[in-house]
Amino acid sequence: MEQIPSFNSYIEESIIKFWDKDAFTDYKGATLQFHDVARKIEKLHILFENCGVKRGDKIALCGRNSSHWAVAFLATLTYGAVAVPVQNEFTPEQIHNIVNHSESKLLFVGDVVKTQLNPDEMPDLEGIMYLPDFSIVVARTEQLVFAREHLNEMFGKRYPKYFRKEHVKYYKEQSPEELAMINYTSGTTGFSKGVMLPYRALWGNLDHILKNLGSNVKSGSNLVSILPMAHMYGLAVEFLFGFINGCHIYFLNRMPSPSLIAEAFADVKPRLIVAVPLVIEKIIRRKVLAQVQTNRMKLLLNMPVISKKIKMHIRDRIMEAFGGNAFEIIVGGAPLNLGIEQFLNSVGVPVTIGYGTTETAPLITFVNHDKYKIASCGPVVSHMEVKILSPDPENIPGELITRGMNVMLGYYKNEEATKQVIDEDGWFHTGDLATMAPSGHIYIKGRIKNMLLGANGQNVYPEEIEDKLNNMPLVGESIIIQRNSKLVALVHPEAEDQEDMNFDDDDIKGIMDENLKTLNAQLPPFCKIAAIEIQKQEFEKTAKKSIKRYLYK
Repeated sequence: MEQIPSFNSYIEESIIKFWDKDAFTDYKGATLQFHDVARKIEKLHILFENCGVKRGDKIALCGRNSSHWAVAFLATLTYGAVAVPVQNEFTPEQIHNIVNHSESKLLFVGDVVKTQLNPDEMPDLEGIMYLPDFSIVVARTEQLVFAREHLNEMFGKRYPKYFRKEHVKYYKEQSPEELAMINYTSGTTGFSKGVMLPYRALWGNLDHILKNLGSNVKSGSNLVSILPMAHMYGLAVEFLFGFINGCHIYFLNRMPSPSLIAEAFADVKPRLIVAVPLVIEKIIRRKVLAQVQTNRMKLLLNMPVISKKIKMHIRDRIMEAFGGNAFEIIVGGAPLNLGIEQFLNSVGVPVTIGYGTTETAPLITFVNHDKYKIASCGPVVSHMEVKILSPDPENIPGELITRGMNVMLGYYKNEEATKQVIDEDGWFHTGDLATMAPSGHIYIKGRIKNMLLGANGQNVYPEEIEDKLNNMPLVGESIIIQRNSKLVALVHPEAEDQEDMNFDDDDIKGIMDENLKTLNAQLPPFCKIAAIEIQKQEFEKTAKKSIKRYLYK
């Protein structure tokens, strides 16, 4: 594997280079400049040192996105400890299990998580720290209590005049293979595994993102952090790239509702939008589609003379909904609805879709919008290679496998699971079915475990059917399941449309009956749907907003 620089050296250099620039803002709250971040990191290093944290010890973080979450994560890596980000949407039992399984020594918690956890369920923890002010929630050693109580005094003794750029000297990993973090998958299968990510995987992702986005998203650019930083997509593409590139990151440290996201976009005017499909689709459906799908607008769009002007107007409206300053909209975590994607492409919105996994930290494929091909997820990223296990990769879907810089070391304390996904030649088996065009662009067809067998033994890819169904009236989201060899669609209706039109259950049933006829007219005989069943409650989802399919089979 190629020689690579220290990942932590990038953090050190960015702090020194951007010393007096704004780094983090808790939206509608306080702002930290890069030198403020450095001071807080230094204080946490003194705390770690004086309460017995050693290089390689695990430090867990569980809370909503915030400036202090970011500081604690950076402090952990630059001390030489191993970060264990835990999704705050996990249940208390899951959080207890992850903290115990990872053998974490310290746990940083946010305000909501603090009230939910039972410290007695995590007996090996030496302490729990409160993210909003780094105070102690639980201390099981005298060292921790003493270190926290005397932290400012110890900082003052170490830096008697003042803390300067030249004092910023961080731990440099001894090898690119060294463990940087353990990220527990949210998993649509219900079982969470600890993905061991070495420094090389963080660097491989960062290097590709910097080369692709750095020239258009320059230092000083504003970013809004929407995605959970405990998930690799948000951590790598929003947070680590943004910080190391000298951007000013605004954290939505409340539940990121559509109205809060829209407000933040308008205020912050981010240079880059990084989101999951659910966020993009809600904004487009609410703000734009309803207005452009009128008969009058369809008529105008079919008139060549003014169609161009209308499209420019629509594009401007969409870009304004994202703050009006975005170079690009990156979608990941799940496929974007094809109808939405085609619409965005037709009016010239700069959207691109990436693909990856927690096990690749996360990127496998990604390219900027100017080289992106519709319905694909781009070609393979730098430092990685991909193969499709198919006799005809262009036309017959096969499993996508990948190897290279970004691939994990394995699953923590689970050699058997590791052997199931990383073969003897170092190829990571993603479990996703895909085809590959001669250009190298990858087209994901669905998960192998989701694939169903049609009545005549043909392969049915439920995600492709769901994509068509999700474009139909009153369909908010859907999944296709199989019952006694018949395919059934579970549909959660779009709540806003239902309320706006005052539809009752009979109205909804009538609309779904029509949807079923329209859908089946578009499908080959072996994958026609027998029935649509209404799912009144929203589907349960992972942190990246994928439906937990295993709950509905």
